[in-house]
Amino acid sequence: MTEQIADAPAGAARGLGQRVRDWVAFTRPFTLLPPTLGVVSGAVCAWGSYWNPDPTRTLDVRIVLVVLLGSVCAALLNAASNGINQIYDLDVDRINKPHRMLPSGRLSLREAWTLTIVLYVLAVVPVWLVVIHPARTLREHLLYPEAAGPAAGVLDLVGKLLVWHPVFFIYLAGMLFTFIYSAPALGRTKRHPIGANLTIAIPRGMLLKVAGWGMVGPVLALEPWYIGLVFALFLLGAASTKDFSDMEGDAAGGCRTLPIRYGVRRAALIMAPSFVVPWLLVPLGVVLADPFDPAGRHAILTGNPVALMVLGFGLAAWGGYTVWLILRDPEALAGTENHPSWTHMYLMMMTAQVGFAAAYLL
Repeated sequence: MTEQIADAPAGAARGLGQRVRDWVAFTRPFTLLPPTLGVVSGAVCAWGSYWNPDPTRTLDVRIVLVVLLGSVCAALLNAASNGINQIYDLDVDRINKPHRMLPSGRLSLREAWTLTIVLYVLAVVPVWLVVIHPARTLREHLLYPEAAGPAAGVLDLVGKLLVWHPVFFIYLAGMLFTFIYSAPALGRTKRHPIGANLTIAIPRGMLLKVAGWGMVGPVLALEPWYIGLVFALFLLGAASTKDFSDMEGDAAGGCRTLPIRYGVRRAALIMAPSFVVPWLLVPLGVVLADPFDPAGRHAILTGNPVALMVLGFGLAAWGGYTVWLILRDPEALAGTENHPSWTHMYLMMMTAQVGFAAAYLL
């Protein structure tokens, strides 16, 4: 099992340059762009929204630095997530992906744990510095309590922490989700067909967008959560596209993924709506008034309405085409490691991130 290579001399005969290359490969760097782009997109949406705390929308260098820090940390958190998943999936990867660092013996389990822990620390701790500009920092409120109103003890302090440092706690939650997904001690939801997709969709869909938004605007508004819901619902089904080609190893590892639990054809039907329905929420959010705004001054989505309409209907049409690719031959999903639907899912996610940012800049 995984303990068998805990002391393998994987790094003993390698030079420093090769070891660094192996460490980078272990993080699966090609997967780090989506979370980075997701955070930047969320921040741009907040900057161009009704909720921007600076009505003049002046692009202060401090805002740029905050978003830069947050996006780098998002990439590092995804790298750490990749690491912890490979550690707990070692037996599965010996069947599905024997070329990876751990099953191939190029990286020892001890190295993998060390690198993953370092990545988690680097991903989460610096995010404490992310505070919405020009909001006051916690230190200023503690030094000048009169600026924050009457003190209310511990609960008041907790409230201030959640208001001023929400992104830090969102990143902590994201880190916890990665362990819940992979670690048996915390449930290993990867073993369950619905639980696996939920623990992917919530942090990588919803929380990622809210975290990016929280670097510029307040998270205590409906709009960032609504945008996050769109991405979460998309990933809730679309994330299963990667499970079809991994069925042999997942079954051996006790993971009852969607295609294993329901069969290839039925699983394809279950996941198909997620390629279309979430994107239709975008034009809906343009026409529906924000229920938490009694004056009815703005819709749920406050970006450029025409751009958002085009984005939503365009992605829904693209999703419909992807569904056609899937349903015309569902069995091909299980026989090809990189089915076209996986490529389309990946590109749709990236296009949606860029599209939302553009709609809030217009």
